Amino acid sequence: MIPLKFGKELEFMREAGRISALALKAAGEAIKPGVTTKQIDEAARRCIESYGAKPSFLGEGGFPAAACISVNDEVIHCVPGERVIEYGDIVSVDVGAYIHGFHGDNARTFACGEISDEAQRLLEVTEKSLHDAIKVAKIGSRIGDIGFTVQNFVEKNGFSVVRKFVGHGIGRSVHEEPSVPNFGVPGSGGLLVKGMVIAIEPMVNVGKEKVRILDDGWSVVTADGSLSAHFEHTVAITEDGPLILTIPY
Repeated sequence: MIPLKFGKELEFMREAGRISALALKAAGEAIKPGVTTKQIDEAARRCIESYGAKPSFLGEGGFPAAACISVNDEVIHCVPGERVIEYGDIVSVDVGAYIHGFHGDNARTFACGEISDEAQRLLEVTEKSLHDAIKVAKIGSRIGDIGFTVQNFVEKNGFSVVRKFVGHGIGRSVHEEPSVPNFGVPGSGGLLVKGMVIAIEPMVNVGKEKVRILDDGWSVVTADGSLSAHFEHTVAITEDGPLILTIPY
């Protein structure tokens, strides 16, 4: 069963989304050559806690940090630590905030200084695929329409979408039904109805779609060592169309 959100619940989710977006912004501002991924995580956590919220990911399934911070060929779920960010890296930050009983969730891949043309195009394609997918996330559309939109645009640009990990519903839990893949067939999958809230999150690789999990049990990297990017918004399905909740207004 997919929990729907209306009225006060949706307002609570807007607040969780806003704080999540501010935390992502704070993390992005902390990214520069010489800082560690742990320091970036600390910046995100300080921001979340300054608004009286809690980090959604901290302790989730045993995860030991507020944010997942993944660099270059790292895709998602990497634990912040002593890795030092270098000029030219691309750094993906995935972070969420919990307040009033609800979660927000968002992600972005940031450039540290000047990056390669290939990396820049990867970021641009991944972000555009997210916003194209959000446009079709409206009442009467299907989950497959979202996935197809991402996949079609990404593959036309010569990249590949990760299939092992997908987007998801979100609300009182960080991960709820339905699953929201970044691939699919138009007109297939569950129907989008008013009150649904989903996290749409394209994960895109320069090389092949295959990924592997490292020995720490968390870190997901591209199997071929190619660069990967990750963008995500929490989106509510409303009568007025898709409403992005993860905006730092």
